Amino acid sequence: MRSTSNPAFRNLPSGGYAGFQTQTQGYDQSPPGYGGHPAPPTSADRPMTVDDVVTKTAVTLGVGLITGIITAIAVLSHAVSPYPLMITGLVAGLVLSLVVIFKRTPNPALVLGYSVAEGLFLGAITGVVEQIRGAQGIGVQAILGTAIVFVTMLVVYKTGAVKVTPKLTKWIIGATVGAAGLMLVNLLLSAFGVHTGLREAGPLGIGISLLFIGIAAFNFLLDFDMADRMIRSGTPAKFAWYVAFGLMTTLVWLYLEILRLLWMLQSSD
Repeated sequence: MRSTSNPAFRNLPSGGYAGFQTQTQGYDQSPPGYGGHPAPPTSADRPMTVDDVVTKTAVTLGVGLITGIITAIAVLSHAVSPYPLMITGLVAGLVLSLVVIFKRTPNPALVLGYSVAEGLFLGAITGVVEQIRGAQGIGVQAILGTAIVFVTMLVVYKTGAVKVTPKLTKWIIGATVGAAGLMLVNLLLSAFGVHTGLREAGPLGIGISLLFIGIAAFNFLLDFDMADRMIRSGTPAKFAWYVAFGLMTTLVWLYLEILRLLWMLQSSD
């Protein structure tokens, strides 16, 4: 099985679910206790379908989007201070994501809670950018940009324009790890007063953001491929929440990078 850079999928139980369907074969409708086979699996244990993935992903993204819009409006109207919301969303999102990843249980409440936390975080950041930097409408532009990239990569994947091969997978994972390492080093240097310009308005910062947007976009190919293989192998339907969580993490990164890029482009005018 190919790997993926998305921590949600990397921590799924090993061995796959290829044998799941064989576990449910042969049962009949005889009442329990009368010599019949056990009752059929519940709806959560039946094999995952594309509809499961689409539905759970739509719910997860919808909750995050609505939370983000409400938060941004509240910040822009000066109804709330953005920084407590930003910190709360950041910390809660980090904690919930770690719980989802390491607990390895596709709990809808945890996934939706993560979506709400990210909505608070992204909404507060968007409100601050529009309020302090005077970049009106940048949030809507970032949402549209994120949606366009997502749909484009879905079309690219479905049409087979780019094949998810083991070589491409290794390249994307390496690029993602490199991007994460670069951001961490830049953050540590910034803490000591060293400004590299990697995340600031300017040619270098814009170039880095474009690179990161490209890496995030290609991560969608790995997410789509992993979801496809989970469906083909008969993974229980409840793991569709895991797929939704994985896609949400990539979307959050992509949105932040597009928001930063738009801000830098407006700042350089």
